[in-house]
Amino acid sequence: MTEHTAPQELDAAQAKTELTRLADLIGRYNSAYYTQDAPEVDDAVYDALRKRYDTILALYPDAEPAESAAKAVGAAPDTAFGKHRHLVPMLSLDNVFDQEEFESFITRAVRFLGLSDEDARKLVFVAEPKIDGLSISLTYENGRFVRGTTRGDSLEGEDVTANLLTLKDLPKTLRGSAPEIIEIRGEVFLSKEHFLALNASQEALGRKPFANPRNAAAGSLRQLDARVTARRPLSLFAYAMGFSSAPPSSSHWDYLEQLKAWGFPVNPLSRKLEAASSAEAFFEEVARERAGLSYDIDGVVYKIDNLVLQERLGFAGRAPRWAVAWKFPAEQAITTLKAIEIQVGRTGALTPVAHLEPINVGGVLVARATLHNEDEICRKDIRVGDKVQIQRAGDVIPQILAVFPPAPDAPPRSEPFHFPDHCPACGALAVRDEGEAVRRCTGGLTCPAQIVERLIHFVSRNAFDIEGLGDRSIREFYDEGLIRTPADIFRLAQHAEHITKREGWGKQSVSNLLHAIDARRTISLSRFIFALGIRRIGISNARLLARHYGTYDNWVDQLRKAAVVGSDERLELGSITGIGSVIADDLVAFMREDHNRATLQDLHQLLTITEEKQSAGGSLTGKTVVFTGSLTTLTRQEARAMAERLGAKVSDSVSKKTDLVVLGEKAGSKAKKAVELGIPTLDESGWAAFCASGGVLPEQNS
Repeated sequence: MTEHTAPQELDAAQAKTELTRLADLIGRYNSAYYTQDAPEVDDAVYDALRKRYDTILALYPDAEPAESAAKAVGAAPDTAFGKHRHLVPMLSLDNVFDQEEFESFITRAVRFLGLSDEDARKLVFVAEPKIDGLSISLTYENGRFVRGTTRGDSLEGEDVTANLLTLKDLPKTLRGSAPEIIEIRGEVFLSKEHFLALNASQEALGRKPFANPRNAAAGSLRQLDARVTARRPLSLFAYAMGFSSAPPSSSHWDYLEQLKAWGFPVNPLSRKLEAASSAEAFFEEVARERAGLSYDIDGVVYKIDNLVLQERLGFAGRAPRWAVAWKFPAEQAITTLKAIEIQVGRTGALTPVAHLEPINVGGVLVARATLHNEDEICRKDIRVGDKVQIQRAGDVIPQILAVFPPAPDAPPRSEPFHFPDHCPACGALAVRDEGEAVRRCTGGLTCPAQIVERLIHFVSRNAFDIEGLGDRSIREFYDEGLIRTPADIFRLAQHAEHITKREGWGKQSVSNLLHAIDARRTISLSRFIFALGIRRIGISNARLLARHYGTYDNWVDQLRKAAVVGSDERLELGSITGIGSVIADDLVAFMREDHNRATLQDLHQLLTITEEKQSAGGSLTGKTVVFTGSLTTLTRQEARAMAERLGAKVSDSVSKKTDLVVLGEKAGSKAKKAVELGIPTLDESGWAAFCASGGVLPEQNS
């Protein structure tokens, strides 16, 4: 199997392997793009990864890994700024690339809502150019601007209020009446003209130019000194709503009109479409105008206009079910492959990276590309010295599409690349398990590359997020023997004098580092679980586990008991929606290892791991709900989404820890077990009424 094997040709085991590989890559690229404003791959590569992930997941829903990358949105906010929690999560959009995929988006929404063909044909949409800038959330209280935050990790972002106040497009006070509290979402961007002028200024000052307008806008808004932002001519388009204490409109189109009335700039190319059949023509119209626009766009966003339907559709993981981004094709160029480097990741995966002769593609200089694995190199017969066709959409690193045959009078090609069967970092055997696309080092924690990568992951932004302790410092501290385990990070104060004497360090910088470390001695359970680097466990599923088990002690205790196959704890772990048996096996395997248990014990003595906060206000917060049987007035997806909006955990099996069972037609054995265990039940109409009223759970069955 290679990553180019068609999803339909994968078996279940191969699907699990491929989804895990894709999730690893997506998480890495999310961090580079959202947090560092330094994308590691271009839009085309990223979009292709997401598309393949979603296609495989649709075919094998039980094979989904917990690796967060595929579910998470954005990245953790920078600690240099104050943090603020969004009142409504600030999520992302799924992508489509042609008419067929757009129609599939419509079909999924119609199926979720259970609409008739006639009702489906009546769906109205709003189409808006997709601005390539920095997403922002603007909070107004009683009509006055009080706070502005970046997307961050979708739940909380960086407070950039002072910088936003320098934007001429931002209304400080809304004109006319407005809800008491409202979050208005938009995009901050830099025009093409101002981008070129800014880069000319950067180069004149001997500074590195920005890669593209999006990076320039993000870098300009995320300045610690608002006076720097004020000198950058940033612009704003408003286009969406987060939380609102009162509904400002009944449709999205009317909401855009209201935004204009309040004083916000709204993209003038936005259009109301009376039918989905008009979407392709509008996309082609915008594509023709794209080059002449004064700002960068990378596609068109389509939203179902009816806000009631938007509310019903809700969100699936990282994106709304009621909106989608139709992206433009990628740009291409030809360059020379100079070298292939093998990098070793924290899970031991050997990843080949292509180093290219730098080339300008659409105004961006690109020099590197990931080759994924040895099958990719073999399938395309990629060799050092080859002329290769590369593709990018809007960022830095391209995808290698093909190799060009050498001219008849050209020197002979180099020898085929030999993928190493031993780890370049430690020399241990590198093996490729049957059905896996990745070759992995068997050195484990004796491999310095894996240890260092795990330590880097431990302090990363979605984990402990320790300011001042970056990749370089981790590597240097490891090489000098100051850090060998995660717990050693919290003992660095013992080496303060030694670190002070190192080049680039001083008393103040060491003091700042130790202060940043101490500030992370208290951490939430979800961040702690993610920081451990357990295979297939990313931030999204770490949150899921933390929310399910609540406390560190309970999580550890339940996982230890789950080691017994067939135990109630093992069944409970595997029944958590989004976990499944494969991920459960990985969690149990982690807990079985002596060195992992020792790491947990060592860290627990040094840290305060706080109970995971539950979402406030939901009448089912902390409760576990099971749906069984056939639902007739709701789709199973919609019923599950309703439960999750009320704060419930949705499980696939009934146990003594279940709080409510919703019975559809022909409920069967789960209904019988609910009665035996005395668990409250509701039929479908009762469930709908309960959700509508926000009532209390019924009395237990007798």
